[in-house]
Amino acid sequence: MRLVLIGPPGAGKGTQAALLSAKLGVPHISTGELFRDHGDRDTPLGRDARRFVAAGELVPDSVTVEMVRLRLREPDTEAGFVLDGFPRTVRQADELTLLLGAGGHRLDAVVEFTAPEQVLVDRLLGRGRPDDTEDVIRNRQHVYHRDTAPLLAYYADLLLSVEAVGPVERIAAEVLAALPAQTP
Repeated sequence: MRLVLIGPPGAGKGTQAALLSAKLGVPHISTGELFRDHGDRDTPLGRDARRFVAAGELVPDSVTVEMVRLRLREPDTEAGFVLDGFPRTVRQADELTLLLGAGGHRLDAVVEFTAPEQVLVDRLLGRGRPDDTEDVIRNRQHVYHRDTAPLLAYYADLLLSVEAVGPVERIAAEVLAALPAQTP
């Protein structure tokens, strides 16, 4: 199963990705974690990403795509994955299609998580990360609507929309029930 999770910051993509990857037996690939990992290791890609994340901007496509490309080359992704935070732009979606197509694969579904904006802001303020100030959070919401929301039309034929308010297990069960059946 190859899934992409889309939704504004604070919609619970990371929480749902962890649950879904465990239930589906495929890795959870988070661009946020890739950015932090590369940043912690002080790689050239990590230094580039850190500068943009701190300002609440999207990391440039070239940096993000290269991190994802490297991760998708790892053997544990052969049976599938749950992508959280990628793609975030139509250009990244085109790159993902090319990356998957080169290996003879395609996405099975794209799950959109929705929630009222104030719920999202409150969630992010509550997690206590240093870069989660209200101004940065509001900017991330703006960037999502400007750059990522167009993916909803791009992936219209694969899109499943789920309200991400309520118990996390119920939300995950709703996603699992809506996924396409897998053929052997």
